[in-house]
This record gives sequence, C-alpha cells and structure tokens, in this order.
Amino acid sequence: MNSAVIVNYGSGNLHSAAKAFERAALAQDYGQVCVTDDPQTVAKADHIVLPGVGAFADCARGLALVDGMREALQDAVIDKGRPFLGICVGMQLMADAGFEHGRQPGLGWIGGEVAEIVRLDATIKIPHMGWNELIMDAGSGHPVLTGLDADGHAYFVHSYHFITRDPAHVLARVDHGGPVTAAVGRDNLFGAQFHPEKSQALGLKLIANFLAWRP
Repeated sequence: MNSAVIVNYGSGNLHSAAKAFERAALAQDYGQVCVTDDPQTVAKADHIVLPGVGAFADCARGLALVDGMREALQDAVIDKGRPFLGICVGMQLMADAGFEHGRQPGLGWIGGEVAEIVRLDATIKIPHMGWNELIMDAGSGHPVLTGLDADGHAYFVHSYHFITRDPAHVLARVDHGGPVTAAVGRDNLFGAQFHPEKSQALGLKLIANFLAWRP
C-alpha cells in the first residue's frame, strides 16, 4: 500500500492540507495519508509533503528542532529519490538560504535564495495575498502540473519568494507587479509557493498528480 506523509514540525496548515490529500488519495485509491513528526515514518514513506506557514527563519528552526527529521528527509528525498512536495515556506526551505527575519540556511536542495518580493509599483500590495493566474513556462510539461488549466488560478499568501540560481528550476510564476516565483522543481523535487489545499479544483488536481508521480 502506498503511503504519503505530511511532515509536522510545528508549522503548517496541517488540518486542511491533510483533508485535501486524503480526498485526493481516496479518489484514486492511493493508500494511506498521515501527518507525522516521526522521522522513521517519513523515511519509509512513498511520497513526502513539507508544508510551511509563517517566516522562513521560524520554519527552518522548527524543522531543526525535530530530532532526526532533517536527516530522514535527506535520506528519503535526496539519497533515495522519493517524490517530494514543498508547500509555501516548505517550498522555500529547499533553497540555500532565506532572508526573512535574518539570514537562515535552508536545505540546499535547489540552488538559490528566498528574498522579499520587490515592489516595482506602489499600487502593488505586499504580502501577495489572494488568487493569481499561474504562468507555466518551463513547467508546462511537468507531471505535477499536467491538466492544470492554462489560465488556472491559485491561492497565495506570502511576502518572500524563491529566486533560483538556475532559471530552468522555475516551473511556474505569477505576475504581481513583476515576475514572482510560483513553483520550482528538479528531478524528484517539486515546490508550490501557493497553497494547493486552498486552491479548490486546481489544487486538488495538483495533489492528485503529485500522488501519481513516479519520477
């Protein structure tokens, strides 16, 4: 039986994320979905989800405080190549570092840094909050993005975004007074700056695609 874990490290919209993943899993007879702070359970999972709500520095510290969790993630995701989905700050944690509330190192899985969204227009509001249209360039053929409408809208709440070292790692973006990173990925890694669990049909489709993904 397949198993997907949503990592609990004291940060994240765990209840609504779990409900969305359970719904998608049931629809495709996937198997078990659980929320866990147990590194051994994470190490054995077929699919791994890292949520995150709040500031980069707080989430990075919270993850480091769960004994053995970073090591379990490194082993399962990087060494063994299990499919990984980072959501919001969980996506940002894949970066080398973030600069929200001071510089804090990330997991270093995708080269780049998480920096504040630059306000190019005084009428643009920061945080970037609400619905925005996804623009898929490099990610148009990505399995996790398959079937998402070209004019699909997703739900965002953030003030910082991922600036990747390699532009090819940006799979989707949005226009918020300039380009803002909406999704990143490489190999078995995928990250969404938006919240799939709050993005209605588009979000459920993305979650279903992720659970079916075998990179």
